[in-house]
Amino acid sequence: MKARFSLLAATSAMLLATPALAAPGDPVEFGDGATFDPIIDLRLRYEGVDQDNALRDANALTIRGRMGGEFKADGFSLLAEAEGTLAISDHYNDTLPGNGVDPWSVVADPENVELNRLQIGYKGKGGSVTIGRQRIILDNSRFVGNVGWRQNEQTFDAIRGQTKIGPVALDATYAISQRTIFGVDSPREHQDGNLILLNGGVDTKPVKLKAFAYLLDYDAGQPFNSLPFSSKTFGVLATGSIPLGNAFKLNLTASYARQSDYKDNPVDYSADYIAAELGFAVAGFGVKAGYEELGSDHGIAAFQTPLATLHAFNGWADLFLATPANGLRDYYAGFSKGFKGIKALPGLNAAVTYHKFESDFGGVNYGSEWDASLGFKVGPVGLLVKYADYNARNFGVDTRKLWFQAEIKY
Repeated sequence: MKARFSLLAATSAMLLATPALAAPGDPVEFGDGATFDPIIDLRLRYEGVDQDNALRDANALTIRGRMGGEFKADGFSLLAEAEGTLAISDHYNDTLPGNGVDPWSVVADPENVELNRLQIGYKGKGGSVTIGRQRIILDNSRFVGNVGWRQNEQTFDAIRGQTKIGPVALDATYAISQRTIFGVDSPREHQDGNLILLNGGVDTKPVKLKAFAYLLDYDAGQPFNSLPFSSKTFGVLATGSIPLGNAFKLNLTASYARQSDYKDNPVDYSADYIAAELGFAVAGFGVKAGYEELGSDHGIAAFQTPLATLHAFNGWADLFLATPANGLRDYYAGFSKGFKGIKALPGLNAAVTYHKFESDFGGVNYGSEWDASLGFKVGPVGLLVKYADYNARNFGVDTRKLWFQAEIKY
């Protein structure tokens, strides 16, 4: 592990010493339109977990660094990026089996150094093509995302093509490997298979309409059995932001999808996904209310989203990273406020959300959760405080999580 961090540190020093940068993060120009754009992204975070069970409270202090750069010339590009996570305080279960049975609650940020992205691409008037290990975020990350909240990012070994014809945008990906957040020392480091991600939409202003198809065919015989997540999902998504006067804005989101077993999945099932959210914003103040359902096929199996950025949905306490077999219904409402004109705390924003969880099948009251966050910047450093409080009824245990985070990126 020390050798890995030495390599990452050497790469960082080389990038920071580049003399041609006018300012941190500015591209270096080589003439004839060729540029080099450095990637520097550092994040320090404390995560504390308190659960009402026999496990000890987790206290994780980790630092994550991403270093690399992107060359561009005549529409072609080459991007390389290393990622490393170091545990300064490791009193937490990092999910790695080699550490034995840890007595602490889980914080899924294991120590790790890896090649996060290595991709080549071409972008022209007709669209773009990207080949290699890459970040893929589709729409709001509900079905496909990079799990950006965790220190180790999720990426894909894939070929991706994107094009736009008038108001119509098309996006197609074929991936052979899902590079997970669990790191190079985990049996869940990667989940291989044939993953087809199709997404297309039209911007009819003020409403955007999308249709998608996600076909996940995981390989058998992997250290972590992914076959129960092999599925085919077809759905639609509508989003809109409608101005009502000079200061008032109405925000709408609605989605429906149907999922069923696919290829070697040993379970025969089908389930629905339904989501709807209504919100408004005025003078920096926002209010939203919504409903999300990940359906169940009579308690046999439920709608799953194994490629999603799951932390962004169904509560920050992460009790529902895998949908229970009885499905999930999430009723939620939230308030947010952005504060402008405070010079000492630029970008100051606060948010509070309440969730009520129950099953889709069987009438089970799972529990409820309060989430709150406060963020602002000090110079180039983004600071964030988050808190989640899950009150269990018939699923999981009472769980409280607290985060303090500082991040700087160029």
